[in-house]
Amino acid sequence: ACWIACALSFANEQHDVAIVPAGSAEPSIPLAQDGDRTLEDDGMNTGTVRIVIVFLAVMLSACRSLVSPERPPNPPAEAPAPQSPAAAPPPPAAPAPTRQFRLGSAASALVTQARARAAAGDYPAATATLERALRIEPENPLAWIELGRIQLAAGNAAQADNMAHKALGLAAGDPDAQAAAWRLIAESLRVRGRNPEASQASAHAEALVPH
Repeated sequence: ACWIACALSFANEQHDVAIVPAGSAEPSIPLAQDGDRTLEDDGMNTGTVRIVIVFLAVMLSACRSLVSPERPPNPPAEAPAPQSPAAAPPPPAAPAPTRQFRLGSAASALVTQARARAAAGDYPAATATLERALRIEPENPLAWIELGRIQLAAGNAAQADNMAHKALGLAAGDPDAQAAAWRLIAESLRVRGRNPEASQASAHAEALVPH
């Protein structure tokens, strides 16, 4: 709109003002009145109108080029699909045995003798017999578990707990021997009134050898 107003003002000035040569104080040709216009004036007016029309066309073209094209509206964002709750992980499977401990014939015979003496209430003799079996097979966790059971029956729960932990350290790779050690630990803890710890030990045994 500002450019159009300037163009119209330019046309009016060309129509009403006479050209004054440079350096002269007064116009050499008087302004023509409305009734005294000549053909030359009409020709000048016609040329001025054409110039104004061309000028307006150029300005309109420039204005159109400045208008940025409308952008299409952004598509609505899709709502995320509801996710199903994650399934609970399955319980860990019992480890596959890599070894299985057994008592040799000599140690097995001594264990049988120790059980008979413990059943008769002779716990010192049963303990001495098992100590002989341990001298034969000191790295066998089954012999330590047998000695721990004798100690528990004799009322020495703390000694039984120590024997069970010794057996647990030797029973790597044998779930059956490890589970037996954990059960002995649970029994020794329960006798001393430490029931929460006893329950945890029993859970360890159950995880190793489910019944």
